[in-house]
Amino acid sequence: EDDMIRHKARALVVAVVVVLLATLGHAQTSIAAAEAKNHVGERATVCGEVASTHYATTSRGKPTFINLDKPYPNQIFTILIWGSDRPKFGDPEQKYSGKQVCATGTITVFRDVPEIVAHDPAAIKLQ
Repeated sequence: EDDMIRHKARALVVAVVVVLLATLGHAQTSIAAAEAKNHVGERATVCGEVASTHYATTSRGKPTFINLDKPYPNQIFTILIWGSDRPKFGDPEQKYSGKQVCATGTITVFRDVPEIVAHDPAAIKLQ
């Protein structure tokens, strides 16, 4: 009976390790901008082509919007850089416009559009 308990315990540990590895691996997987809506609340890497950018200098928080795959107002995913973080990025409109990029962070939703807030340039990688 002790062998049976040990065997079940070992099987449980193996199962937990497999699930943890699968979860960690999933966090590193990149997803297309169009898929981001299915991963709200998850930390992920979202990739696509920068279709439009906008630095809203007169809006509260002075946000910079980097829209992937489709331009505003039909954007399907947005990378948001708040004005307070913008100096770290230099000129993000120039740097990312028309490029293939991946952004890593927690996917949230604003006005039905999934987004990742990038606080640091390391969160956005050029492809």
